[in-house]
Amino acid sequence: MATVHKTQRPKAKTAARSPILILFICISAIVFLCVYSSQLSTNGFSFSKMTIRNLMKPKHKRHHTLHDKYLYWGSRIDCPGKNCDKCAGLGHQESSLRCALEEAMFLGRTFVMPSRMCINPIHNEKAIFHRSDDGNTEERWAGTTCAMDSLYDLELISETVPVILDNSKIWYHVLMTSMKLGARGVAHVEGVSRVNLNDNRRYSNLLLINRTASPLSWFMECKDRKNHSALMLPHSFLPSMAAEKLRDAADKIKALLVDYDSIHVRRGDRLKTRKDRYGVDRSLFPHLDRDTRPEAILCRIKNWVPPGRTLFIASNERTPGFFSPLAVRYNLAYSSNFSDILDLVVENNYQLFMVERLILMGARTFIKTYKEDDNDLSLTDDPKKNTKNWQIPVYTMEDQEC
Repeated sequence: MATVHKTQRPKAKTAARSPILILFICISAIVFLCVYSSQLSTNGFSFSKMTIRNLMKPKHKRHHTLHDKYLYWGSRIDCPGKNCDKCAGLGHQESSLRCALEEAMFLGRTFVMPSRMCINPIHNEKAIFHRSDDGNTEERWAGTTCAMDSLYDLELISETVPVILDNSKIWYHVLMTSMKLGARGVAHVEGVSRVNLNDNRRYSNLLLINRTASPLSWFMECKDRKNHSALMLPHSFLPSMAAEKLRDAADKIKALLVDYDSIHVRRGDRLKTRKDRYGVDRSLFPHLDRDTRPEAILCRIKNWVPPGRTLFIASNERTPGFFSPLAVRYNLAYSSNFSDILDLVVENNYQLFMVERLILMGARTFIKTYKEDDNDLSLTDDPKKNTKNWQIPVYTMEDQEC
């Protein structure tokens, strides 16, 4: 307000009216600020929170037109093809989705994303979240699919790889236009490398490339995934692209945890065994059951997580109180401790795991079940990818030093 006084000072003739004008401006400014701040407080925001939250919001909404070029892999992840009668877990589907996004990124095309993701019933039990003491694990979330935009922030993804959903109006226009253009508008490809699609003018100038002829899982199109230098999108890309409401829930929980460490313990489906021809149980992960039990975890993480720290645990273990022995050294926290936050946004275990992953990644020290990168800390030394070598499970601790 000092600036207003300064500009009014030389005008002696208007001095009588100046205080009234200044008062009117002051009152107007105060009323505006009060109304604006009350609106913010009503919505539970503050100026600092709005600024931080806006950093994760897309810079601008992308508008797609028929001047863009499009890539279509199918109406469901890993389908069409022989996998249509199956429904993989979230991690498996994300591997396939990331492969398709990488190809769109390489080709400079907009990816047509399935509007829904199927939910594997094995990974959709409510007890994993609520951890009831009666051990009942039969109750499941409703629904066998969920909307893709309930998992991911599509505008945020589009800042790296442009995407549209296959139930959008622009996709309808692309389909109609490509059908009118015929061979000049669309190519149905199978077994064609992304390099060939990019370099061959027969494909590069087309409005739409359709890959639905492939009978393989989508991730099989990325055959060099073990070569990290060949990856265009990191493994953490899709987890960090969680829908805004899921990111908000994770931020609230991280704020309550303050300073904490975390472990992800994959058990459940990974512990399955099968008998060989001699009737002996064998496993693809022979040390996993042993390495993910509380006594082994205490031994493994003692040099990474000091006593007395808060330890956030995310796991698909169904046994109530399974990790309670860890409480002798740590203050334990689970997603179930924050049900007042999560019950408002979580409708299935895929959404729950999306939130848990953000919490896991926000910890001071994050320990995974398997080592995915050379610098990762892990609970077991068993490789994450093993599809052929079935071995006899090991339960002794002879090779462990505690």
